[in-house]
Amino acid sequence: MKRTNQRGLTLVELIVAFTIMALLATMAVPMVRVRVRRERERDLRWALREMRTAIDKYKDAADAKLIPANKLDSDGYPETLEQLAEGVKMNNSPDKKIRFLRRVPKDPMTQSTDWGLRSTRDETTSTSWGGQNVFDVYTKSTEKAPDGTAYSDW
Repeated sequence: MKRTNQRGLTLVELIVAFTIMALLATMAVPMVRVRVRRERERDLRWALREMRTAIDKYKDAADAKLIPANKLDSDGYPETLEQLAEGVKMNNSPDKKIRFLRRVPKDPMTQSTDWGLRSTRDETTSTSWGGQNVFDVYTKSTEKAPDGTAYSDW
């Protein structure tokens, strides 16, 4: 007995629908990768700007004698990034601390809080920290941006 009112898809229709879905998915993957990369780049720029601003504010406070100078060779810059988050006791009221960062941001490229540091005595392209002070920060990622520049040069 043959049914005349059968509903459903034939094998050919299923193959065509599956092929179209696979093609659309294949086109979407590169777009998602580009979007994720752009978000990581945006987060990297934000984290670098936040830390560099905190370093500058620390230097300004040290120059204004609001906080004590760390060491003779620190040039008024913080000794570590953690010092910016932990806070520094003020000169005029030792029971109060000035905090320059809420926390050390996570590097979106390496997914850690281990940033590359440069002191005032290091070369601008140095990848090793002299340890005197924290003058600049950079990512330790070896990846390159779409324009060919290394993320560590940002």
